[in-house]
Formats: sequence, structure tokens, C-alpha cells
Amino acid sequence: MKEFIIIGHKAVTTSFSLNDLPGAAGRMDILCRCVNAALFLSHDLRRDVRVYLILKGGAQPRLVRFDGAGVRYLSPDERSAASLIKKALEKQAQGFWTESTPGVSVKMGDFGDLLGELNKKITYLREDGIDIRKIPNSGSADHLFVLGDHMGLTEDEENIIKGREHEIVSVGPLPLHADHCIVLLHNEMDRSEKHI
Repeated sequence: MKEFIIIGHKAVTTSFSLNDLPGAAGRMDILCRCVNAALFLSHDLRRDVRVYLILKGGAQPRLVRFDGAGVRYLSPDERSAASLIKKALEKQAQGFWTESTPGVSVKMGDFGDLLGELNKKITYLREDGIDIRKIPNSGSADHLFVLGDHMGLTEDEENIIKGREHEIVSVGPLPLHADHCIVLLHNEMDRSEKHI
């Protein structure tokens, strides 16, 4: 299972307009692009992928999970992913996962809660990390990748990562958008799996 966590520091935790994803929805457009980059192939979905969005732009953070094996009604555009996130946020979020539409669930919680639940080695994507091609087994199919939005991760969030088994990697020499990093990560894993 390949899992991606994307933290949206301004992403709203209540219902929002699909007509203003970058503004009133708190840069929800970034999270939607990440969902699409993580899940879509040409004419298919990656069934072995889960995407966790951490929405922190409200009084209490929310977690939204997309499961590639079960997701339905998702098209490869931002508005489609945003619509499924919006439906998830309209559900009463509790301390356990509640499905809003097939393959999409919502839960109360924050970054530390989610890492505790998943309990896996973390691969944190940061511009100054070690080149992923220099790390043995970087293409392993059982990774938990953490990416920030346009604001990166806060010092507190980085400290949460440092308290767990982790590695800090980069996918290239230039700063890239989070969704582009996800595509490059998939490419590295796809190439590695072809040689197994």
C-alpha cells in the first residue's frame, strides 16, 4: 500500500463553494491536484494508493481519506475531487472514519493522530532532503509519504515527524509543487516495481 499525507494549512473544514477553491476554500485546489496526482493513471486508478488530507483551516482539523480501491465518482479534475471533499465535510465527523461516498471517508483528527494510527516509517518530502535515487529501496511499495502544501510544514509538524522513524528525501534539485512531487514518486516506484 502506498499512502500519501498532504497537509492543507488553510484548507477549510466546513462546506465550501466549488467556485473558489484557491480563495474561500483555503487553497483546496492544491489538495485536489494532489488527490488526482496520487490516484490517476491514464484510463484507470491506482488501486493500491490511499491519500490522506489534513484540513487545518478551521477550529478543529479534519482528516479526509481517499481509497483508490474503493473510490467512485472521481474524475481527473480539481472540481470533481473538491466535490467529494465537500460531501465528506458535510458529514458529521467523529473520532472514527465515516464514509461519505464510496472510497471517501472523514474523521476528526490532526497530523499526530493520523501518524499514530498508520504507525509506519515516514518518508518526508522536503527540498533539502537526500535525493530519493540515492536511498536503497526508495521504490518500495509500502511507504508513507508526507508532503506540505504551499506553506510547507510547520516546525511543530516537523518535530512530530522527528519523533518517529523517518527519512527526509527530495525528488529533484528544484522546488516543485506537491502534486508534481507525487507524480515523480510514483514514477520512481513504478520503475522499481518493474525490475522486481
